[in-house]
Amino acid sequence: MFPLSRNRRLRTNESIRSIVRETSLSTSDFMFPMFIAEGSNFIAEIPSMPGIYRRSLDLTIKEVKELWSIGIKAINIYVKVSDSLKDNTGKEAWNKDGLMQKSIRAIKDAVPGMIIMPDVALDPYSIYGHDGIIHKGQIVNDATNDALTLMSLSHADAGADFVAPSDMMDGRVLAIRRALEQNGHHNVGIMSYSAKYASSFYGPFRDALDSAPVDLQDVPKDKKTYQMDYANRIEAIKEALDDVEEGADIVMVKPGIAYLDIVREVKNAVNVPVAVFQVSGEYAMVKAASERGWLDHDKIMMEQLMCIKRAGANLISTYFAKEAAILMNK
Repeated sequence: MFPLSRNRRLRTNESIRSIVRETSLSTSDFMFPMFIAEGSNFIAEIPSMPGIYRRSLDLTIKEVKELWSIGIKAINIYVKVSDSLKDNTGKEAWNKDGLMQKSIRAIKDAVPGMIIMPDVALDPYSIYGHDGIIHKGQIVNDATNDALTLMSLSHADAGADFVAPSDMMDGRVLAIRRALEQNGHHNVGIMSYSAKYASSFYGPFRDALDSAPVDLQDVPKDKKTYQMDYANRIEAIKEALDDVEEGADIVMVKPGIAYLDIVREVKNAVNVPVAVFQVSGEYAMVKAASERGWLDHDKIMMEQLMCIKRAGANLISTYFAKEAAILMNK
């Protein structure tokens, strides 16, 4: 009761605020998404994502070494696939000599301690830009799961620490987990994109991989039949619980900042770590506003990351990871 209790006593100065602070960030909380392209000595900035690049594998390895040196211990990796390798089956996704598989092996050889979580979805390999196989105008679930299982096994064979199915097909975690167990990959984890919403925040990412759905007759024009309706909350809890039951070691909520209520709901419901993906559109908005002088870049970056952690994230996949780590190491 005031004046016996004055809440402002614990805000008097930075030293006091720091010792009573409820949430903290470290570089170990971050995972950095990386885009890998064919070729050598190649680097190209993604126009809609300032500061984020597609790199050839040799330059990716150089960047991974730098990330490790500043305390980042986990990476998501995505590959830019040549149009000539795309089809409706996604078969290039489990080519043992494909770009993704070569990249996993090379990164693990160069920086053995780096946790590698390759993306498991067919959209970079699909001529239609969808996360699944299309048959008679529909995204077919079970045939897609078969493809995702082959893809996951190829990642595990190459040395991935986790596989990260981001497709939102029903039952894919169970299919992948069974296949990993049957093939001796008992210690390869699954980080499932459990609550992935059909969001408009993904635009810059699709620019990076040229993976947006194509506008063709008899091809779904969006991903709403498999990604979640952003009006739904309870459904996210069900999705996460289902994935844990099927063998997921980490569950993810995506996007991040606009979905922190979902992060807390999922955190309260599951008994496994919760990851959050602060996605490309969220990153691009901060960059655009700060370039115009409307926001203080570093302050808003750190505030958003802290808010994601406060909501319940154990791991944050963010394009800000490198910048934030450099700032935190000063």
